[in-house]
This record gives sequence, C-alpha cells and structure tokens, in this order.
Amino acid sequence: MEPRISIVTLGVADLDESIRFYRDGLSLPMDDREPDAEIAFFEMSGMKLSLYPRELLAEDATVSPGVGEFDGITLAHNVESKDAVDDVLGEAVSAGGELVKPAQEADWGGYSGYFADPNGHLWEVAWNPY
Repeated sequence: MEPRISIVTLGVADLDESIRFYRDGLSLPMDDREPDAEIAFFEMSGMKLSLYPRELLAEDATVSPGVGEFDGITLAHNVESKDAVDDVLGEAVSAGGELVKPAQEADWGGYSGYFADPNGHLWEVAWNPY
C-alpha cells in the first residue's frame, strides 16, 4: 500500500446541516453535486473530505452505525500562528460547531484547541512553532 490518504469520509446524521457547516460556515470549497446526491465532497489541498449519511456509511462497511462517546479519531488543521488558532476555533463555533477544548499552550511546545462539528467529529486546530 502506498503511504497516501485520498479521501476522509465523515458519517453524518444530517447531510444538509453538515454541508452548511463545512461549506457556508467554514468556507471549504465544495465540489459540484446533484441536489439529491447522498454525498458531498470538499477539496482539501491534495485530498478530499466527504460527508455521507452515517447509517449508509456503516451499511457500506457492514458495521453497526452506533455512536460512541469518542470514536477514536481526530482531524487536524495546522495554521500559521497562535492568533489563527483562535480565529479558526471562533469561526467553527460561529458556524455551529462546539468548542471542546479552548486553545492553550501545548506540552509539545505549540498552541492548540479542539472543536466538534455538528456530528461530534473532533477537529484539532494547532500552531506548531517548529
């Protein structure tokens, strides 16, 4: 297997709400799609982020669609400054996300915080001085 991730797919409860969060709230560029399509794709600098109904995603993978307290995965978005960490966290909250961990100095020397999208998917926003 080549060391590459092409698409990250998030299982979502409400596709339209999730599209509004990522497209309108966070201003991610969304690929064109048919109005009744059950999937949405966003361009993410060399890879795609896709949104797909959680139950259909579970069905495709032949697993249970149950939602746990923590699914064991986070997505990370690195920015160029401490101020940008605060700005992106604020943008996410304004778009309907939940601030999970306010930005703070990290033990690894950077500055980071976490937000959850409307489906509870965790995003770390981080500045790394190295």
